[in-house]
Amino acid sequence: MSVVEEPIWLTQDALRHLEQELDAIVREGADDDQAQARAIELRAIIRRAQVGARPDDGIVEPGMRVTVEFASDGSRDTFLLGSRALLGADGDGEIAVYSPESPLGQAIAGLLPGDRFEYLTPNGATVAGAIVTAVPHA
Repeated sequence: MSVVEEPIWLTQDALRHLEQELDAIVREGADDDQAQARAIELRAIIRRAQVGARPDDGIVEPGMRVTVEFASDGSRDTFLLGSRALLGADGDGEIAVYSPESPLGQAIAGLLPGDRFEYLTPNGATVAGAIVTAVPHA
């Protein structure tokens, strides 16, 4: 049975930054466990990289800038669903990044604007809300 890996959508700048980081690790010949683990992680990301804009289909998935509205107080939060690597070398320090594996990330994956979600926080509280927008991260 083969495992199909989802592509990781990156800007050209983000891919270039990751390639440079990997080159630096290889060039320095880093042999400590942490550097080797990072090199393995970088190779996996680069192998799965899809350069360009994420399709603007409104589906909440990694690489999308998502706005949610929380039911408890009506507040809104906008964040990138994915990894800091998606932001590239310069990064957008103004936007939070949530992992698709986080409780929120798991609760909203695959949803569309208008869909409702609910999840348990690590401390046991229930958080509910709705998807407002999901657009490709520029």
